[in-house]
Amino acid sequence: MENTAQHTDMIRTEAQRIGFGFVGFARAEYLDEEARRLETWLRQGAHGRMSYMENYFDLRVDPSKLVPGAKTVICLTFNYFNPEKQQDPEAPKISRYAYGEDYHAVVKDRLHDLLAYIQSEIGEVSGRCFVDSAPVMEREWAQRAGLGWNGRNTLTINPKRGSYFFLAEIICDLPLLYDEPLRDHCGTCRRCIDACPTEAISPEGYFLDASKCISYLTIELRDEIPPEFRGKMDHWMFGCDVCQDVCPWNRFSEKHAEPAFEPHPDLLQLSKHDWQELTEESFGKVFKKSAVKRVKYAGLKRNIDFLEK
Repeated sequence: MENTAQHTDMIRTEAQRIGFGFVGFARAEYLDEEARRLETWLRQGAHGRMSYMENYFDLRVDPSKLVPGAKTVICLTFNYFNPEKQQDPEAPKISRYAYGEDYHAVVKDRLHDLLAYIQSEIGEVSGRCFVDSAPVMEREWAQRAGLGWNGRNTLTINPKRGSYFFLAEIICDLPLLYDEPLRDHCGTCRRCIDACPTEAISPEGYFLDASKCISYLTIELRDEIPPEFRGKMDHWMFGCDVCQDVCPWNRFSEKHAEPAFEPHPDLLQLSKHDWQELTEESFGKVFKKSAVKRVKYAGLKRNIDFLEK
């Protein structure tokens, strides 16, 4: 037990030293209740055209399928909040998380550094790193590890820093001291529900119809955006921050300290006209290492054109 406590403290200290914010530890076990909720969500078609959400169900709910002999899910947050906004209030909007370099690469590099540290300091530890690109139920693990509660907008909310952070995990076969979940602090607040431009959040919250979510429509959906959303996109061309912007807990957000997340010098200065006239060359320059490249030039132009119709 003494070694377990020491290892837990070592990992938390090192994780925060290399840039992670909150660090929590959850017992790696089958997600029984979460599996039932996921089944319901899929059965209702709330995942839209994201057919990949139907794949690898057993891996999503059982960490031992990803790492044999898994004992612990190390859960971490990585702050991306930036108080700066686009200068032209009429310009199509981009979510804060995509201001800088693609978080998948930035955060995963830190995770690999942390896993290497664990292996060098503790010995033979088998583990895998995950950042929003594998069948891992990140928010459920974050909740179990005490990093926050899953709010009415379905995002993980931490009472000290709000929700403007990425979630990341290391699933490993090292036993550690496990944290207790935090209780829900949404109370009677309905700001996210009332503010959602497309009514993607259910009337009581805690359930998101992704097929109506602006982030889904502008990023995940490869087909044309359905005409019923015309005039309801709140001028978002990539992602959406509405349910976070209105969340009272985000008054505690602080600017990130990650240089890679700083926006390209031109990004926040582009006017509405600049976006309308965006060329493929400019797109490649401004979004060279950005997550926006996922939708490609044609996808972003589709989104911008839809806003203008």
